[in-house]
Amino acid sequence: MALKIRLSRGGAKKRPFYKIVVADARSPRDGRFIEKVGTYNPMLPVESEQRWVLDDERVKHWLSVGAQPTDRLIRFFADRGLLAKPARPEQSKKPQPKAKAQQRAKEQAERDAAVAAEAAAGE
Repeated sequence: MALKIRLSRGGAKKRPFYKIVVADARSPRDGRFIEKVGTYNPMLPVESEQRWVLDDERVKHWLSVGAQPTDRLIRFFADRGLLAKPARPEQSKKPQPKAKAQQRAKEQAERDAAVAAEAAAGE
């Protein structure tokens, strides 16, 4: 059975409240879960103690038996020292133009360099 540690949404419309649960990966987001290991209330200020409430021992247990946390929870667990901080991927390179456009730009640069060399020689 594939286990996930994930957020299960509750609360009213526009007032979210999340339970941190261990669940089978195939069960629905807000559906059946195995154990509740904490809560997350995004409506509270960042510095509030009650924003993230977590049972660290149970999380360590579930991680040791192979439960996979979601990306958001990996970042939070890393801040709490339960997991290693994930490596951030390098920023992707800026998209390059197609081959013909690159060739035209190269030819234009060569022409500009030749014109600049003639102007420097003419002075």
